[in-house]
Amino acid sequence: MLLLLLLLTGSLYVRADHITGGEIYYTYTSLGNNLYRYHITIKMFMDCRSDRRFENPANVSIFSRQSHALIRRLRENLDGTNIIELTNQSPCITNPPDVCYRIGTYEFDTDLAGSPDGYIIVSQVNYRIYTLSNLISGYREVGATYTAEIPGTDAAADGPANNSAKFIGDDLVTVCAEHPMSYSFEAKDEDGDQLRYSFCEAWQTDGGGGGTPVAGPPPYDAVPYGNGYTATTPLGKSVSIDAATGLITGLAPAEGVYVVTVCVEEIRNGHVIATQRKDLQIKITSCSIAAAVLPIGFMACRNSFTLMLKNNSQSPLIRTYNWEIRDKDDNLIFTSTAVQPNYTFPSIGTYMVKLVINRGQLCRDSATTPAYVYPGMFPAFEASDFCVSRPTKFEDRSTTRYGRLVSWSWDFADAGSGADQPNTEHTYNSTGTKQVVMTVTNENGCVDTAMRNISIINKPPIAMAFRDTLICIPDAVQLRAAGSGVFSWSPNIRITGAGTATPTVNPVSTTKYYVNLASGGCTNTDSVLINVVDHVSLRVMPDTTICQGDTIRLRLQSDGLKYAWSPSANVLDAGAAFPRVVTQTRTTYQVVATIGSCNTRASLDVLTVPYPIVNAGPDISICYLTQTQLHGNTDGIRFSWSPSFTLDDPLTLHPIAKPFGNTMYVLRANDDKGCPKPSFDTVMVTMMPRIIPFAGNDTSVVVHQPLQFNAKGGTRYEWTPSTDLSSGIIGNPVGTYSLPSSGIRYKLRVYDAINCVDSAYVTVKVFDAVPSVFVPNAFTPNGDGKNDVFRYIAAGMKSIEFFRIYNRYGQLVYNNPNPTPGWDGNIGGAPQPSGTFVWMLKGIDYRGNTYLAKGAMVLIR
Repeated sequence: MLLLLLLLTGSLYVRADHITGGEIYYTYTSLGNNLYRYHITIKMFMDCRSDRRFENPANVSIFSRQSHALIRRLRENLDGTNIIELTNQSPCITNPPDVCYRIGTYEFDTDLAGSPDGYIIVSQVNYRIYTLSNLISGYREVGATYTAEIPGTDAAADGPANNSAKFIGDDLVTVCAEHPMSYSFEAKDEDGDQLRYSFCEAWQTDGGGGGTPVAGPPPYDAVPYGNGYTATTPLGKSVSIDAATGLITGLAPAEGVYVVTVCVEEIRNGHVIATQRKDLQIKITSCSIAAAVLPIGFMACRNSFTLMLKNNSQSPLIRTYNWEIRDKDDNLIFTSTAVQPNYTFPSIGTYMVKLVINRGQLCRDSATTPAYVYPGMFPAFEASDFCVSRPTKFEDRSTTRYGRLVSWSWDFADAGSGADQPNTEHTYNSTGTKQVVMTVTNENGCVDTAMRNISIINKPPIAMAFRDTLICIPDAVQLRAAGSGVFSWSPNIRITGAGTATPTVNPVSTTKYYVNLASGGCTNTDSVLINVVDHVSLRVMPDTTICQGDTIRLRLQSDGLKYAWSPSANVLDAGAAFPRVVTQTRTTYQVVATIGSCNTRASLDVLTVPYPIVNAGPDISICYLTQTQLHGNTDGIRFSWSPSFTLDDPLTLHPIAKPFGNTMYVLRANDDKGCPKPSFDTVMVTMMPRIIPFAGNDTSVVVHQPLQFNAKGGTRYEWTPSTDLSSGIIGNPVGTYSLPSSGIRYKLRVYDAINCVDSAYVTVKVFDAVPSVFVPNAFTPNGDGKNDVFRYIAAGMKSIEFFRIYNRYGQLVYNNPNPTPGWDGNIGGAPQPSGTFVWMLKGIDYRGNTYLAKGAMVLIR
């Protein structure tokens, strides 16, 4: 079964270790000389991990229950403390909280005379913690007051011989946030009195200071409830207390600490003779329970036959889900092992939904709840009359397709209700926004709510179309007000329709009219001022000069209500008081200002002056890291170039530019012809990328072997000399040689798109032999720069497939088909000793024949 969790604790604030709860109870022990002896017990709760000490001694005050007169003050010593701790947390709880309390007990006897009034025993402590979730934000230094009542003879003839009800519930329980909770505040009464339970106010202290204050006489103020919580709903509207058993049940609120006070009334012979109280600060944690937690009913009552089935427990300890749905005849119509399955019902009706979690495993649980499938119920209501301290009317407008509406419950957000009434009234005693919730039920079991925010006011709202306006004699104007109720206007001067929301007035002098709105006993007043003139005043700005093509805003001083500017073709907003205009030539602008049937005209001239002429010249391309000369032109009298740091003289029209890359140069010029603004023009200097010429690597061929050149780096090429080349002006000529040569050195000029040039060289050796590879017979890798690397020279070869070198043990020490870089006499960075090595080479000559060669060479150290 579901483990129900409740945790009592302190705060996380500096005063986290303050008292977290308390109660007072007593037993009647003897009577002598009309003195009744009572054994009184005070219990205080504190987090057992706290280093804080209980007050010792504690102050106790006894007052008359009726007159509140002080009877006695006592200072009682702490009799002892004990620790209680929950050590057997269920394995089906995730993230279980630490539940441990230190309880301080004060026990003493006192004798009190029998009286008609009875007595109230009081002890106080400062402070409660600073993080209580059901109090207003920012509260500080709120203490706690604990009481017990001794009845007098007025309450019952044997009242003074009373034993108080004593709470016997287990304090070692925990609650998980937003999970079903159950906590017993059951009490025991030795006298057999009937007991009735309720949530009630938690009381503050009536004084300040640390430790235990000395209580003043009752009554005591309630703590400052807030955040939507009240004394009767300290854990929210989803948690209630059974008046007969003291059992608190419902859906726990969000994680936090909540102050909860339960009152138990002792009822004897039908009369309440005393009320006892227990005050606790309950901490609700983020733990979760592996349980099957279903709502009181799934509802498919609005506009769909489809339901999503959901377990309200989201514990990670839930491993498996088994859902079943049965119809009214107990036929199984649906099963699923999904976490949140959807099901579309075949027809209307009441079905039963069952969930089994962790079947056959640890933490197994099950729950059953009905599913009401009767689409077509839509809750709604109307509200009217929103005056504070007068009844606000609520009328049900709900509709249902199947069955009748049978019950209604209203929540007016201030503890008021109107249960089982489709239409009701409620009087609010404060203004502000109130959230009203109506819950409606039909005879098929569908339950749904409608929610609406209403504004309670002390005056009916009046919406005015305007609060002042201007008219010109003899014009009239219609006043416009909006609201719910009866309107009346004053003064009764040149007004028509004074009893409507929209009268018409035509005063001959400035007049303020007042409107009165009466609704449901509330009244409100507003006003509108009608300014009256006999002509339109108008004065425009002086004539002005602008740069040709610029926009300017025209300005005027006038009491006109409407304006019309011309010529409208170049007025951007001709109906504005301050329009923007643009013109290329001198223009006269006229404006007509109007109030009703009155109007006045005025005009002004806007002169235009052309911008100075400026030309920065055509765009320029230059070679990499070279300079160029800019060529500007202007009729201005002052000019300059920017950016200036790459120019030899930015104040001349023809500076020398030495940019570091692509650069946009701006020429700015001013003149003295009347246009104060400069003109601009730009020239883009594009620097060509650096040329990286490549003529190829030095090479060797044999007589009559064609040699393909492949130049790179430019768009145009020129070879010098062009001896034996198929062309001297292309990038990829073919060289053909009929005579041997010790080396022909070619110079390659590489040009880009704007004829920037750079050069490279390549040397070709021509051998008078068949295709061959020339390999030396020794080398001396001693670092002297002479014969340090062993490499081959190929002549007439198209390609070399491999070139390998082996030591005398047959170990491969070098393998690279390229002639460079060659072997440096090392293996893995380790120099090899002097000795004989064998090399092997395979290649393909320019005629396509395979060429094989091998030989020996000597490494000399």
